[in-house]
Amino acid sequence: MKHIKSLRIAFFGTTNFAAWHLYTLVYSSIHQVIAIFTQEKQASKNKSFLSLYDMAEKHNIAFFQSSFLSISEIIYIVKKLNVDLIIVVSYGLILPEEILNIPRLGCINVHGSLLPRWRGPAPIQRALEYGDVVTGITIIRMDLGIDTGDIFHVMPCNILPKDTSYTLSNRLAKMGSIMLLQVLDQLILETYTLTPQDLTHATYAHKLTKQEARIDWKLSAIQLERCIRAFNPWPISYFLIKNCRIRVWGAEVGDRNTMDHCHYSLASILPGTILSINPYGIYVVTGSGVLILTMLQISGKKRTLIRDLLNAYKEWFIPNSILE
Repeated sequence: MKHIKSLRIAFFGTTNFAAWHLYTLVYSSIHQVIAIFTQEKQASKNKSFLSLYDMAEKHNIAFFQSSFLSISEIIYIVKKLNVDLIIVVSYGLILPEEILNIPRLGCINVHGSLLPRWRGPAPIQRALEYGDVVTGITIIRMDLGIDTGDIFHVMPCNILPKDTSYTLSNRLAKMGSIMLLQVLDQLILETYTLTPQDLTHATYAHKLTKQEARIDWKLSAIQLERCIRAFNPWPISYFLIKNCRIRVWGAEVGDRNTMDHCHYSLASILPGTILSINPYGIYVVTGSGVLILTMLQISGKKRTLIRDLLNAYKEWFIPNSILE
């Protein structure tokens, strides 16, 4: 019977989602993380970068910023490290074949969706945006495609009605960290099985952009509420008042009671119009239905509930005015 042996690992990751997995490898496994590669450029602006860097420094792990290295330099470094395995988690760059072929056990990727649904850089956000009720973690053997490799292990996770990208990402990261250790054991013991992805169910999760964050009031209230949760904590949905950016941190879809108390035909009101205001929320007409804004952030200020916001900015939010 084979024994579990310590692996020499190179870790490629950038985000907080990646940092969860690195933390588990360093503190909860017998394996040795030899090097960390990240594509982040500016340490001062990214907490996940700092956590990766701090972990590298604390545990004397070699640390490389891929943005400052050529592919040939990365290949040279990885070869010199003599690693058994490369683990990629939310790295943000595609690894070329020359790197994939270096480790004796190959390269594995932890991905935040039920592949092949939501391949690509923003699987958690797109699942929320499109109203998926379930997502999960998939661990694959990497090939030349974008998240197209054969599957080692997959586990579903329900999406809760109030989930944001932040809360869902943290929950998935905890799941993925546990699954990763299980897959490493299977790799060493050679007890794993690989399952090809079903290409007929493939979808692609395009990278988020800042431009997407501006609220288009012509969309339905349901769509906008999903986007607000999907774009939290980045890039954060927003609208404009008096040329000032107002970020939306909390919103709800108006229910039937909201419609019953409306004395107007919503079809005759322009999307973006403030229908009514009370201490709980600001009721805004959309392309279909009413969106209730419950937590906002004035540019340069802290996020706040509507009842507190109205104490200082009541003149900004007037019924029948139109939000941009």
